[in-house]
Amino acid sequence: MVTAYIGLGSNLGDRETAIRGAAAELGAARLSTIRETEPWGPVAEQPLFLNAVAELETELSPRELLDRLLAIERAFGRVRDGERFGPRTLDLDLLLYGSEQISEPELTVPHPRLQDRLFVLEPLAELAPALEVPGLGPVQGLLRGVESGV
Repeated sequence: MVTAYIGLGSNLGDRETAIRGAAAELGAARLSTIRETEPWGPVAEQPLFLNAVAELETELSPRELLDRLLAIERAFGRVRDGERFGPRTLDLDLLLYGSEQISEPELTVPHPRLQDRLFVLEPLAELAPALEVPGLGPVQGLLRGVESGV
C-alpha cells in the first residue's frame, strides 16, 4: 500500500457534492477542509473554485491511479476538450504518490505546479504537516514560500 494525495477542485455545478463524491469514489481515508479559492492560471473570468486534498491508501500503480482519476472526472461530467485551466465540474490531480518522483509522458509526480499553489499546499499541510515533498522539501517550507511570495 502506498499513501497518495489527490487534489480535488470544482467550479461548475454543485461543487461540494462533486468534491465529496469524488473523495468517496476514491475511498479517501481523509479529506481536508474544503476551501473556496480564486481561479488559477490564464483563464481569470470564471466562477470561484472549491478545492481540497484527499489522502488515500492504494495498491494501484501511479498510472492506474491516474486512469482512475480521469474516469472519476468523466463520471462527474468533466469533458477535457475545453480551454486548459478553464471552468470544470471536477478536477482531480495526482499530487503525491508515496515518496516517488515520476516523470513520464502525461504523468509527473510530485505534481509539477504543487509548490506554486496555495490551494494545494494549505490542505496538504493540514492533512500531513510533517510531510516531505519528494525533491522539493518540507510542505511547511513550501507553504511559507508561497505565502511570502518567494
